[in-house]
Amino acid sequence: MRFAVISSGLGPKGKSLILARLAEEFLVSHGHTVDFMDLRELPLPLGGADGSFEHPDVGALTERLKLADGILLASPVYNYDVNAAAKNLVELTGAGWEDKAVGFLLAAGGHASYMSVMGLANSLMLDFRCVIVPRFVYALGREHFSDGAVSDAEVRRRVEELAKQIVRIAGALRAA
Repeated sequence: MRFAVISSGLGPKGKSLILARLAEEFLVSHGHTVDFMDLRELPLPLGGADGSFEHPDVGALTERLKLADGILLASPVYNYDVNAAAKNLVELTGAGWEDKAVGFLLAAGGHASYMSVMGLANSLMLDFRCVIVPRFVYALGREHFSDGAVSDAEVRRRVEELAKQIVRIAGALRAA
């Protein structure tokens, strides 16, 4: 199967990038194809700006998403939400998300924002008929990462479980 794994963090050493790479590693090790998308490397315009939806990079990215059986979105959490880059991506490429299984890998600074992804999840479900994997990964920078890697065995296990679940759910959607 084919999956898009998206890192929406824009920092050079982001924790969400680490989570995205770990998910990619698991999917590839189990024989799946992964189209890894790092938003630091994709110069996207702001959604709604003049010509933003006709921008050639937006069309190309939308087509890449359409090819995926499922999508894993990794994002930092800021102000009780996914980052602006993740929301902008969905606004620009909505047609690429339609009828996909979608899972979330979140990196945050504190315990209180666990449910912060629900606004985006609701939008994906209602606007684009996505099936949201109800098993998120929510990891804390100070507690679960060290030396540029996930240091917590439980978080690693949850990333693996999320990857297994998106394979299962995307496979069921594909079969239907």
